[in-house]
Amino acid sequence: MLEDILIIHEKHKRVAREILDLLKLEKIGPRIIIAIGGESGTGKSVVSHMMSKYLKKQKIYAKIIHTDDFYIIHPKIRTKWRKEHSIQEIGLGEYNWDKINEVILKFKEKQIAEMPCVDLLTDQVDSLRTNFAEVDIIILEGLYALKVDADVKIFIDMTYEETQNAQVIREKETSDSFRLKVLEQEHKTVQKLKSDVSIIINKDFQVKTIKKFVQ
Repeated sequence: MLEDILIIHEKHKRVAREILDLLKLEKIGPRIIIAIGGESGTGKSVVSHMMSKYLKKQKIYAKIIHTDDFYIIHPKIRTKWRKEHSIQEIGLGEYNWDKINEVILKFKEKQIAEMPCVDLLTDQVDSLRTNFAEVDIIILEGLYALKVDADVKIFIDMTYEETQNAQVIREKETSDSFRLKVLEQEHKTVQKLKSDVSIIINKDFQVKTIKKFVQ
């Protein structure tokens, strides 16, 4: 997403380093897919950013893909659409998973891909063209990023209620009673996706390995 605000703290840097130390990417192999999921305001974008930054120092190039760029409903009318439909319709069905999977396939095949990119200041959906032949790793981050077929799945285990300060700073939608209903519905869906993860980051930003990675 363009014009997103990243507030980087030492805990984000530390967690990014710990995850990369755990992964030992040189032993996993090329064309790695990493998914980082979690609720709004948990720090997914920041951790992804720091991981990519540290990898670049090792001459490993990681492209961050923000799955929230792949909403089917345009950002200018999303809130209106949600209010006109059932709150239960908020969730996985709002995303263009076919397009996300197409991008993943383009990465695997080292091809050029066209992706949507949301400008948060104008609410425009721009187009981003990426040559995946020049990319070693993709990091998919977002609410429901754990839905994708990834080699490594990372879950930041905090709820929207525990990240209120971050949401105030980085709020992408108006904060009101309806927004709280949206966050609660998103919470229910996100929590269902965390059963098949490789790494969990808890609310104290401690890193815990859940299962062995694909090697």
